[in-house]
Amino acid sequence: MRLATLSIGGHPCAAIGLSDGRWLDIGKAGGSPSSLQSIIETGDAGIRALAAQAEAGKHADAAIADPRLLAPIPVPRKNVFCVGRNYAGHIAEGDRAQKQNVGVTEYPVYFTKPSTSVVPPDGDILLFPEVSTSIDYEVELAVIIGKPGRNIPKAAAYDHIFGYTILNDISARDVQRRHGGQYFKGKGFDGSCPIGPWIVTADAISDPHQLSIGLTVNGEQRQDGTTADMIFDIPTLIASLSEGMTLEPGDIIATGTPSGVGYAMDPPRFLAAGDTVVCTISEIGELRNSVRVA
Repeated sequence: MRLATLSIGGHPCAAIGLSDGRWLDIGKAGGSPSSLQSIIETGDAGIRALAAQAEAGKHADAAIADPRLLAPIPVPRKNVFCVGRNYAGHIAEGDRAQKQNVGVTEYPVYFTKPSTSVVPPDGDILLFPEVSTSIDYEVELAVIIGKPGRNIPKAAAYDHIFGYTILNDISARDVQRRHGGQYFKGKGFDGSCPIGPWIVTADAISDPHQLSIGLTVNGEQRQDGTTADMIFDIPTLIASLSEGMTLEPGDIIATGTPSGVGYAMDPPRFLAAGDTVVCTISEIGELRNSVRVA
């Protein structure tokens, strides 16, 4: 099942993707709850029933053909959790570009992006030329937590996943290196976290570790990989991140990026105003964003 947040009359509303490509406005169809965050918190059994009714034509007047999509969770309740250096090819290209040999770490590398960085589908990735001249891209599979938990064992990790979406971890590489090696500032600019276009529920993904993942800039293929190449798999990430820390419904975990980022090219190729960036993950869809000066 696909679940999205639409902008209807300037207000966000939760919607279910129908088989004919339209979207069911849950609130207009008489459903409750009315936000994706609420749906995630309460479970989706009732929403599935509502979707079945809509497919049968009982709520045709609530179906929308071409809506404006917002980020699935427009304002995450916590910072977005991100995993760095989780694909061997990306580690290798980064080490070459920086002339060092960090290699694979023993434990996952985590950082966060603030909720103010979130950008909707077709929204703008922002450039701040007075602050950074090295804005880069990173396509990532993002996990949406559905069931709360702390100290979650690997064997139970999938029980805590609500669904999956696409995230572009936009990064100011020069700023990222300016602050003692920690990632937060260089990854936290406004407009640096496009998410979407929707959430695909976990039951609709055949295997999250067998998805093609790629990114183009102005139609040129830059990243082209598979989630099978993750170093730390999703159960490991959830188990590790939840050690001593509660994961809550609606929490977002970006799982890392494959090789092909701009700063590792020779010469480096960073994003510029007017660029169009398209992230694609099989079984989920396409996240498209433009680039402009803030």
